[in-house]
Amino acid sequence: MYMLFMGVSALIYGPLGTTYGRRYPLVVACITFTAFSAGNALAPNLAAFFVFRILTAIQGTCFLIVGATVLGDIYRPVERGTAYGWFLSGTLIGPALGPFFGGVIVTYASWRGIFWLQTALAGASGLGVFFFVPETIHKKRSDELKGLSRKEKARKIWHWVNPWHVVVHFRYPNILVVGLAASSLVWNMYSLLTPIRAVLNPRFGLESPLQSGLFYIAPGAGYLVGTFGGGRWADHVVKKYIRKRGSRVPEDRLRSCVIAMGVVIPGCMLIYGWSIQKRVGGIPLPVICMFVQGVAQLFCFPSLNTYCLDVMQKRSSEVMAGNYVIRYIFAAAGSATCLPIIERIGIGWFSTISALFLVVMAVATWMTAQYGSSWRERIDKDSSEEE
Repeated sequence: MYMLFMGVSALIYGPLGTTYGRRYPLVVACITFTAFSAGNALAPNLAAFFVFRILTAIQGTCFLIVGATVLGDIYRPVERGTAYGWFLSGTLIGPALGPFFGGVIVTYASWRGIFWLQTALAGASGLGVFFFVPETIHKKRSDELKGLSRKEKARKIWHWVNPWHVVVHFRYPNILVVGLAASSLVWNMYSLLTPIRAVLNPRFGLESPLQSGLFYIAPGAGYLVGTFGGGRWADHVVKKYIRKRGSRVPEDRLRSCVIAMGVVIPGCMLIYGWSIQKRVGGIPLPVICMFVQGVAQLFCFPSLNTYCLDVMQKRSSEVMAGNYVIRYIFAAAGSATCLPIIERIGIGWFSTISALFLVVMAVATWMTAQYGSSWRERIDKDSSEEE
């Protein structure tokens, strides 16, 4: 439910980031996220817990979408990959290392401590946003509301924040493919992280949440190491093709992630899954696979995410929102279905399915890098003829 509502809320925050700027939605999201996190910690029953988790999910998406568009506002295209790599280090290390710290807390204290820690972190982030993040958008749509009647304001605001403005961008094949490519990575990420305790505890005879939580350090360390190289590699590829072609084409950035997505991560998943199912390699082998695939993920996400900022600069917030809608639908599906599928067909075959998904999307991403520019031009031409 948390993942699903993160995807749904992207339909809201994408248009809001364009209409009211970057700073205002971020400040509001920080305040509400902190309050709802405290609500989780104080939840008197399971129903209240679910409600507050959903509410925190809705607010949390703002940081991913609006935070990303801030980078698009202040960094040049040839620098965005590096900046985005550092931005992603926080968004990816959290899901990887969170279960480890959660395991420590529930082993020695109450589960409510997890959400008091989250409340404290959210509050500190809110102070940072309030005091140190300026408005970065060049022109807010809301500035056009001055002097209008209440009815005219309502009509314009609805037109601007209508979720359809996010969905409509999927008519561009290149944007749809990049959304599915990011979804294959997120599917892989959450279907790897979610069942760690259920899969590895029986395999290695582990008993406590703390012991299984240690395995989350491997992908988290991989994400951190990948931060130093993934974004820079994406920018390097962009600069290489600028020298080669004499101009910048947004699709060139996608070339930087094809090998990692189509070879490295699928290879790691196959070795990880079958080594566990066949009980070979001991603890070091899955740990190494999780680390390497973590590094490779950070060689993919900066490329795919920054492409969303580059391809339609004036609509970057909405394009980014659409990408998060589709990827979190897959994240929700991966989190919800991975355990039942693993119990039915085994971790080996499940990892094979994940690997095939990645390979297919790597091929589609390569095709987008080759032909995406012409796809965009054709859609724009058709749209102008209809008008």
